[in-house]
Amino acid sequence: MYLKRCAVSLVFAVATTTSSLAVAGNDRAPRVPTFALNGDLAGELQVHTTRYEDTFAELGSDLALGYLELVKANPGVDPWLPGDGSVITLPRMYVLPDARREGIVINLAEYRLYYYTEGGVQVYPVGVGREENPSPLTDAEVTMALESPAWYPPASIRASYEASGEYLPRMIPPGPDNPLGTHALMLSEKGYLIHGTNKRFGVGMPVSAGCFRMYNDDISRFVYQVQKGTSVQVVREPVKIGLSGGEVWLEVHRPHEDYSPEDRDRLWQAVLERLESFRQQHPDVEMQRHSIELVVDQADGIPTMIGERLTQMASDQTRSERVPEEAAEPEQTLYF
Repeated sequence: MYLKRCAVSLVFAVATTTSSLAVAGNDRAPRVPTFALNGDLAGELQVHTTRYEDTFAELGSDLALGYLELVKANPGVDPWLPGDGSVITLPRMYVLPDARREGIVINLAEYRLYYYTEGGVQVYPVGVGREENPSPLTDAEVTMALESPAWYPPASIRASYEASGEYLPRMIPPGPDNPLGTHALMLSEKGYLIHGTNKRFGVGMPVSAGCFRMYNDDISRFVYQVQKGTSVQVVREPVKIGLSGGEVWLEVHRPHEDYSPEDRDRLWQAVLERLESFRQQHPDVEMQRHSIELVVDQADGIPTMIGERLTQMASDQTRSERVPEEAAEPEQTLYF
């Protein structure tokens, strides 16, 4: 069985897995926690103390976080030399994407994959397609789990190598030089995979030709959890808003490490549109503009509370029935 294409301009072929794939991975626990859902919110912010030799790229690989999400969550910290003893934020708190809460949901705008289980949700960083070869927005499903895939580069890629004086063989076998990494999930969206990588740097960034890259340490566990037929929704939501315990939370993601005025203007417009839609669905909420502006100014991907739901407290009908009407206390309405 061979897969003929992976994204717009890249051709891959992969070896099928053995029949013992699922059995072999039963004891491989995920590196990331399963967070309980709290309304539209999940997870919690965490902190980590760095060592002198740490970089965000290495920390991301070790802690199952993306490079860009670490950079955005820690403004003012040098990602290549954070320093010994620096306390950095691990952005493991999430407003859930506006999609069905089942199976796999990939949000291209935040470079994250959400995997819903019976116990909650697991969140993984993923590399997605570059601007010239974007990942597809789709509603697909997993068709097969793959172990030790081989890469068959297309003629166009091999020709580009030859033009630059380099040689690229017709097949890259499993191993350290294979760009598909150690494992992969084949999708019903023809030509696209969720796969590992032979590069530690790039997960959690727009780096691929359309497929979805995970750390080998993550995908090598993840493939054993996911069943054939699992839904895979791919969305693009740089602005997420939700309710948790009567509180309104907003999460905004800038697309790059740098934050240009053009990107800010686009995000501000997206926030206004999303807020208007949210208000129509929840007319009983009150939001603070200053908090919203601060979230957009930072666009750091960290959820922030921007308002609350107004709650009306009904009078005690039982007590009203016991007390004569002229002696009953007036009904009180409390707003929060």
